[in-house]
This record gives sequence, C-alpha cells and structure tokens, in this order.
Amino acid sequence: MHDSPTAGAPIATASEPTLADAGPDGAAGLLGPNGTVAWFDPVSGIAGDMALGALLDAGADLNFVTAQLELLSLDGWSLGSERVRRNELAATRAIVVAPEGHHRRRWRDIRALLKSVPLADRVRRRALAVFKALAEAEGQVHGMPADEVHFHEVGALDAIVDVVGVCAALESLGVDVVCSGPVAVGKGTINAAHGVLPNPPPAVVNLLADRPIVGVDIDMELTTPTGAAIVAALAEYFGPAPAMTLTSTGFGAGTRDISGRPNVTGVLVGTASEASAARSSGPLGAAMAEMASADATEELVELAANLDDVSGEVLGHAIEELLAAGALDAWAVPIVMKKGRPAHTLAVLCQPETVTLLADLTARLTGTLGLRARTVVRTALERHTSTVDVDGHTISVKHGPYRAKPEWSDVIAAAEALGRTPAEIARADGLLAAAQQPDQR
Repeated sequence: MHDSPTAGAPIATASEPTLADAGPDGAAGLLGPNGTVAWFDPVSGIAGDMALGALLDAGADLNFVTAQLELLSLDGWSLGSERVRRNELAATRAIVVAPEGHHRRRWRDIRALLKSVPLADRVRRRALAVFKALAEAEGQVHGMPADEVHFHEVGALDAIVDVVGVCAALESLGVDVVCSGPVAVGKGTINAAHGVLPNPPPAVVNLLADRPIVGVDIDMELTTPTGAAIVAALAEYFGPAPAMTLTSTGFGAGTRDISGRPNVTGVLVGTASEASAARSSGPLGAAMAEMASADATEELVELAANLDDVSGEVLGHAIEELLAAGALDAWAVPIVMKKGRPAHTLAVLCQPETVTLLADLTARLTGTLGLRARTVVRTALERHTSTVDVDGHTISVKHGPYRAKPEWSDVIAAAEALGRTPAEIARADGLLAAAQQPDQR
C-alpha cells in the first residue's frame, strides 16, 4: 500500500509560483483576515486515506464527514478512525472499508453522481476538481478521452470515500485555501490494475507535472494517484508552510509502520493575520476589512465576455464547467449590445493564479473572440454552518451575522424524499428555529 521514504534529494522543481511569490506577507496574497489555510506536508508521500487521517487528526468532525458521504447513497462502505503510532509518532489512521468488486465507474459516472446529490457546495466543487484531475491524468496515460476511460482506481469505492471524505474534512475545518510542500515519490516498479508500472506511476507523474517532488531511494509506492490528485487539484501553491497562526495540526498514518521513519502525511491548519491580509489588497482592501463582521478580505479577478450568439444551453453548460474547473463564482447577466441585439455578459470570479486556465476555458466553451479582466476586492462576512434533522433528513443551515437560511438543495432533497413541498420543509419547527439564529460568534 503506502510506505515511508528514507532521505532523498529533490528531483524536480516547480515552475509555478510558490508561497514566496504571494508577496512580502506570504499567505496574505491567498487569504483574508481569519481565512483558514491547510498546508499538507507529504514528506512520506500522500494517499487518500493518509490525507483524510491527517485532517481528522487536526480536528475534522468524523460525523460530518460520514454524513456527507452518506448522501452519495453508495452501499458497502464504512469509515472509522483509530489512534496509532508510526515510528513512535502518534497519528490517526482513517479506516476505509470498501469491497473491491468489479464495478468500473467512468469519470462521467462519478461526475453525474456528485452533481446529483446535495453535498455541501464546496465539498462538491473540490471533489469534482480532484476526480477531473485524476480522470484526465489516467486518460493521458491510456491515450483516451477522460470520459471514455474505464477506471479501476478512479472508480473504486474506496477512492470515492477517500476523495469526498477529504473534501468534507476540509469543509469541516473551514479551510479556504489548500497548500502543499514537495511530494515524496519512490522508485522501481509497482504492481497495479494494469500490470507492472514504473514508480512513480504514470498517472502520478502527470498529476505532479510542474510541481515540486522529492525522489526517495525506496522501491515502494509512496504517493498514490488519489493522493497526488488531491494536492494537484486543490493546492493553490506548492512550497514552504505559509505564514499563519496555527490552530491545529495532524498526522495521517499509512497502513504500514516502517522502521526508522514515521509513515505519515502531516497537515498544518491555521489563520492568516488580519493586518497582513488587509495590506495585500491595498487601501481598498483595508477599508473593506474594517466592515462589521468581516471575516476574509481578498483580491480576486473578474473575467467577463459579452456574448450575443450563444444559446441558454451553452451558457448554462459553460457556467457549470467553469465552477467545476475552480471558478469561485460564475453568472450571466442579460444586456443589449450594438444594433439592439439581446445578449448576455458571462462573468467569472476567480483567484489570480487561475486566470489563464479559466480564460482559456471560457473562450473554448463559448467561442468568444475576447475577454475582459479586472481586479476586485471581496469581503466575506463571518458565518458558520449547522445541521437540522427533519424527519430523518439532514439539512444544512448557513448562519451569517444578520440572517440565517437553510441550504436550499437540502430542502429540495428532503421535500422530494418525504413527498412534501419545499415550503413545507422550510417551515419545519427545528429548521425554522435554526434559520432565525444569525451568527453570534
């Protein structure tokens, strides 16, 4: 399964920006005041269960993670955890039990599944991003479109539990930005579903292209495709730990205990300082950060394109794909262009480091001949999420400083399951009481 490396030397250097490139305030370019960052430390490699164990060790709520997984309505799995030692270092092992079976799910099957169930919004987006990266890497290995590849690893039930579990654990911890240190990889060959493969496996190599890795002189698989996909899809920067105030730390244990070195993946969770975050966005950012109940202020980019020759179907699909590719938000606004033509402005809100990716995707999906980009400052207000049980159905409630409201996708799912209208579910006693309690923290 997953084993620990011995000391090794870097064998690749990332050409993408590192945290040092975020500016003199380090993580300030990524986070606003009180924004939460999780930095993975894969010095012994990373696998899906190790990343999940690390986040559980750092305080993620196992009940919340399990509740999100249960929304998938997949049979035959269970998730637990136990405290273990790896080379005398205490860690948490995530215990994922799932039959191997022979069900070959394709990326499009998993995408449809994730989009059809009422997962928390950020859990869904992150899980889609991880599986998309994994599917594209495997498709590149086999010379096939990602949608057409029959996966063994990607479609396996334990991989689905690992990926969605990690995304749910990040949400439980309120993580806004994921970062990672260099990823350890082994050498030699490994046995996989497709036979004997070089180590690191081709899918791992594809996923970690242009990212820092550390070669280790050991003939074992240290980083799995699932683990590589998690950091490749979710980590916005690779490099040293960002400047932050630590709030929790964790170690996720691998299956084996290797003599002489702890077989763990580490994670540091913390918050960026308010002063440095405000400075990163200049005077406007500093002024926005002074809002009552301000939680996170950050500098983002808004892309826009005016479109007078695309259908509603094309616009809807574009928005869906842009969100899945990492856009923070995407929307369409009706406008009137020259010659009185009805049209739409397609707008995309994104992090600065994803501008090129999302601009290219927008052009490819819509056929536009040009885009605009402008820098904007966004302030998110303090909020937290609670859950309410309505006749056996879990409904998330978002609490802001001035009002609270149930997650409407949860309300609809409960209404359909119970044969009621959404309005009747929204008026349920427990839900109504929770929705009348703004964030008082």
